[in-house]
This record gives sequence, C-alpha cells and structure tokens, in this order.
Amino acid sequence: MAVQNVTQIKDYMSLIIGREVVIEVNKGRKKTVVRKGVIEETYPFFFTLRMDVDGSCQRVSFNYVDILTKTIELEVCS
Repeated sequence: MAVQNVTQIKDYMSLIIGREVVIEVNKGRKKTVVRKGVIEETYPFFFTLRMDVDGSCQRVSFNYVDILTKTIELEVCS
C-alpha cells in the first residue's frame, strides 16, 4: 500500500480493525522490534494494538504519522 497522507492511513487502519498484523518498530541505531498483534481500535490521532507478550495481554498505541515516517511498518497477516 502506497500512502501519501495521514487521512489515507486512518481510513486503511479503520478497515483492518480486528485483523492480525505483524509490526516492525524502528527503535533507532539499527534496533528493531518485530511483534504480532491485533488492531484493536482507531482514534482521530492514534490507533491501539493488542499484543500477547510472555503470556500477558499488552496494549500499545501508535500515531498514524509513525507509519507515514516509517518509524513503524505494518503487514496484515492473511
């Protein structure tokens, strides 16, 4: 998906609520974290992702701008 603005990202994220995704978070200095999770909810400026980490449920939020600036990358699981 080629996105050019935050509105397109918000619309796309609304379509994939409840679907499992693989998220790659760029933490800087060549450090990345890859996790699986489910898009839980979208809000005007951010979205939430539910992940199972070490047997416990964890909720994390990200800004849509993070996708635009490639701080995070999402891949929808089929």
